[in-house]
Amino acid sequence: MKKEEIHWADWHRILMGTAPIEFLWEVLIRSIIIYLFLLITLRLLGKRMGGQLTISELAVMLTLGAIVSVPMQIPDKGLLQGILVLFCAFVFQRGITYLAVKSHKIELLTQGSESLIIRDGVILTDELKKMKISREQMLAVLRNASIYNLGEIQRVYLEACGIFSIFKYDQPKPGLSLLPPSDEQAGHEFKIDKDLSLCQQCGNPAANLNETYQKCTNCHKKNWGYAVLAK
Repeated sequence: MKKEEIHWADWHRILMGTAPIEFLWEVLIRSIIIYLFLLITLRLLGKRMGGQLTISELAVMLTLGAIVSVPMQIPDKGLLQGILVLFCAFVFQRGITYLAVKSHKIELLTQGSESLIIRDGVILTDELKKMKISREQMLAVLRNASIYNLGEIQRVYLEACGIFSIFKYDQPKPGLSLLPPSDEQAGHEFKIDKDLSLCQQCGNPAANLNETYQKCTNCHKKNWGYAVLAK
């Protein structure tokens, strides 16, 4: 479009573009047809597309979003092109899933693998950085699972599909408090274990109380405090 064709008061162009107003009815019909084909495609892709998505499934979903917008809105694009691309996306996703079932290497390549981010009440900070997850994001997930301190946790895995799998000890141990510092009542929720000093960043225990002047061997921070246990 040329510069001289642009006018601020040209509301027809701003609202409708260059298409005539009758094209609104065609957009409605196009949207209904593409929406129905999209529902059919998602139904054929299976129940996983409605749950936590793997990397390949997320790629398909983004592709579907890009596909359906063009044939619904652009008058010089036909519906059959969009429907054909929907069919191709379906074939690609089913093909990748089939290959992943047949080969574990292909599954790891296309879906990724789980990552251990907490072990025996200690946050594995290097793995957390590798996964591009902040400490506060992870603590929010644990608090949402009604976990008060890291001593309750045996293992936490970040699965390939992005969900957290949390395994707790049968009997909670003293560990790092997960309640936020802004909670003024947090101290009343715990019993303090003055025989165990922990890094307040990752929960790594000090070898003995005399080593708290040194940096943590896990996260390399120098922020020590006592372990706590929920009352």
